[in-house]
Amino acid sequence: MVIAVGSDHAGYHLKEHVKSVLSADGHEVVDVGTGTPDSVDYPAFAEQAARLVSGGEVDRAILACGSGVGVAIVANKVAGVRAVNAHDPAEAEMARRHNDANAVTLSGTRLATAEADAIVERFLRTTFEGGRHARRVGQIAELDGSAVRS
Repeated sequence: MVIAVGSDHAGYHLKEHVKSVLSADGHEVVDVGTGTPDSVDYPAFAEQAARLVSGGEVDRAILACGSGVGVAIVANKVAGVRAVNAHDPAEAEMARRHNDANAVTLSGTRLATAEADAIVERFLRTTFEGGRHARRVGQIAELDGSAVRS
Protein backbone atom coordinates (compact mmCIF):
# COMPACT_ATOMS: atom_id res chain seq x y z
CA MET A 1 0.00 0.00 0.00
CA VAL A 2 1.19 3.55 -0.72
CA ILE A 3 0.56 5.83 2.24
CA ALA A 4 1.08 9.57 2.62
CA VAL A 5 2.11 10.80 6.05
CA GLY A 6 2.17 14.37 7.24
CA SER A 7 2.20 16.41 10.40
CA ASP A 8 2.89 19.71 12.03
CA HIS A 9 5.45 20.18 14.80
CA ALA A 10 3.15 18.78 17.50
CA GLY A 11 2.64 15.57 15.53
CA TYR A 12 6.18 15.33 14.15
CA HIS A 13 7.51 12.68 16.55
CA LEU A 14 4.42 10.51 16.14
CA LYS A 15 4.58 10.85 12.33
CA GLU A 16 8.22 9.80 12.35
CA HIS A 17 7.36 6.76 14.48
CA VAL A 18 4.41 5.78 12.27
CA LYS A 19 6.53 6.26 9.15
CA SER A 20 9.17 3.83 10.43
CA VAL A 21 6.55 1.23 11.37
CA LEU A 22 4.85 1.51 7.97
CA SER A 23 8.15 1.14 6.13
CA ALA A 24 9.11 -1.87 8.25
CA ASP A 25 5.75 -3.43 7.34
CA GLY A 26 6.54 -3.07 3.64
CA HIS A 27 4.39 -0.07 2.79
CA GLU A 28 5.63 2.65 0.47
CA VAL A 29 5.58 5.90 2.45
CA VAL A 30 5.30 9.38 0.97
CA ASP A 31 6.30 11.90 3.64
CA VAL A 32 4.87 15.34 2.85
CA GLY A 33 6.43 16.92 5.96
CA THR A 34 7.13 18.54 8.22
CA GLY A 35 10.70 17.43 8.49
CA THR A 36 11.39 19.15 11.79
CA PRO A 37 9.86 19.61 15.25
CA ASP A 38 10.09 23.40 14.76
CA SER A 39 6.78 25.28 14.76
CA VAL A 40 4.93 25.14 11.41
CA ASP A 41 1.38 25.59 10.16
CA TYR A 42 -0.43 22.26 9.68
CA PRO A 43 -2.81 23.18 6.81
CA ALA A 44 -0.15 22.95 4.09
CA PHE A 45 0.96 19.45 5.10
CA ALA A 46 -2.55 18.10 5.60
CA GLU A 47 -3.68 19.54 2.27
CA GLN A 48 -0.75 18.04 0.40
CA ALA A 49 -1.39 14.56 1.78
CA ALA A 50 -5.14 14.87 1.16
CA ARG A 51 -4.55 15.91 -2.46
CA LEU A 52 -2.41 12.81 -2.96
CA VAL A 53 -5.32 10.69 -1.72
CA SER A 54 -7.85 12.59 -3.79
CA GLY A 55 -5.71 12.30 -6.91
CA GLY A 56 -5.22 8.56 -6.48
CA GLU A 57 -1.46 8.88 -6.07
CA VAL A 58 -1.59 7.19 -2.66
CA ASP A 59 -4.02 4.70 -1.17
CA ARG A 60 -4.41 6.32 2.24
CA ALA A 61 -3.09 9.14 4.43
CA ILE A 62 -2.05 9.27 8.05
CA LEU A 63 -1.81 12.74 9.56
CA ALA A 64 -0.88 14.06 13.00
CA CYS A 65 -1.06 17.36 14.82
CA GLY A 66 -1.51 18.22 18.48
CA SER A 67 -5.09 17.02 18.70
CA GLY A 68 -5.60 15.45 15.27
CA VAL A 69 -8.56 17.79 14.77
CA GLY A 70 -6.90 20.50 12.68
CA VAL A 71 -5.45 18.12 10.13
CA ALA A 72 -8.79 16.28 9.93
CA ILE A 73 -10.62 19.52 9.16
CA VAL A 74 -8.15 20.39 6.42
CA ALA A 75 -8.14 16.91 4.88
CA ASN A 76 -11.94 16.82 4.80
CA LYS A 77 -11.97 20.05 2.75
CA VAL A 78 -10.39 18.17 -0.18
CA ALA A 79 -12.94 16.49 -2.46
CA GLY A 80 -12.92 12.73 -2.19
CA VAL A 81 -11.17 12.61 1.17
CA ARG A 82 -12.92 11.14 4.18
CA ALA A 83 -10.72 11.66 7.21
CA VAL A 84 -11.43 10.44 10.72
CA ASN A 85 -9.75 11.68 13.87
CA ALA A 86 -9.51 8.29 15.54
CA HIS A 87 -8.95 8.02 19.27
CA ASP A 88 -8.88 4.23 19.39
CA PRO A 89 -8.80 1.23 17.04
CA ALA A 90 -12.59 0.77 17.13
CA GLU A 91 -13.16 4.27 15.71
CA ALA A 92 -10.63 3.63 12.96
CA GLU A 93 -12.30 0.31 12.13
CA MET A 94 -15.82 1.71 11.95
CA ALA A 95 -14.68 4.67 9.88
CA ARG A 96 -13.16 2.26 7.34
CA ARG A 97 -15.97 -0.29 7.51
CA HIS A 98 -18.90 2.12 7.22
CA ASN A 99 -17.50 5.39 5.83
CA ASP A 100 -14.69 4.12 3.61
CA ALA A 101 -12.37 6.58 5.38
CA ASN A 102 -9.19 7.06 3.39
CA ALA A 103 -7.33 9.21 5.91
CA VAL A 104 -6.82 8.84 9.63
CA THR A 105 -5.66 11.62 11.90
CA LEU A 106 -3.89 11.21 15.19
CA SER A 107 -3.21 13.30 18.27
CA GLY A 108 0.50 13.82 18.65
CA THR A 109 0.06 15.06 22.21
CA ARG A 110 -2.47 12.55 23.54
CA LEU A 111 -1.60 9.20 21.98
CA ALA A 112 1.25 6.96 23.02
CA THR A 113 3.06 5.28 20.16
CA ALA A 114 1.52 1.90 21.02
CA GLU A 115 -1.96 3.42 20.86
CA ALA A 116 -1.18 5.03 17.50
CA ASP A 117 0.21 1.74 16.20
CA ALA A 118 -3.03 -0.06 17.11
CA ILE A 119 -5.16 2.64 15.44
CA VAL A 120 -3.08 2.66 12.26
CA GLU A 121 -2.96 -1.14 12.07
CA ARG A 122 -6.75 -1.41 12.34
CA PHE A 123 -7.25 1.45 9.87
CA LEU A 124 -5.05 -0.25 7.28
CA ARG A 125 -6.39 -3.78 7.62
CA THR A 126 -10.11 -3.00 7.73
CA THR A 127 -12.04 -3.12 4.47
CA PHE A 128 -15.08 -1.13 3.45
CA GLU A 129 -18.32 -3.13 3.81
CA GLY A 130 -20.08 -1.51 0.87
CA GLY A 131 -23.79 -2.32 0.64
CA ARG A 132 -25.97 0.27 2.33
CA HIS A 133 -22.83 2.10 3.39
CA ALA A 134 -21.81 2.62 -0.26
CA ARG A 135 -25.03 4.55 -0.80
CA ARG A 136 -24.15 6.83 2.11
CA VAL A 137 -20.56 7.33 0.97
CA GLY A 138 -22.01 8.19 -2.44
CA GLN A 139 -24.13 10.87 -0.81
CA ILE A 140 -21.01 12.31 0.82
CA ALA A 141 -19.26 12.30 -2.56
CA GLU A 142 -22.20 14.22 -4.05
CA LEU A 143 -21.74 16.89 -1.38
CA ASP A 144 -18.07 17.45 -2.12
CA GLY A 145 -18.36 17.03 -5.87
CA SER A 146 -16.21 13.91 -6.05
CA ALA A 147 -19.02 11.58 -7.15
CA VAL A 148 -18.55 9.91 -10.52
CA ARG A 149 -21.28 11.10 -12.81
CA SER A 150 -22.45 9.06 -15.78
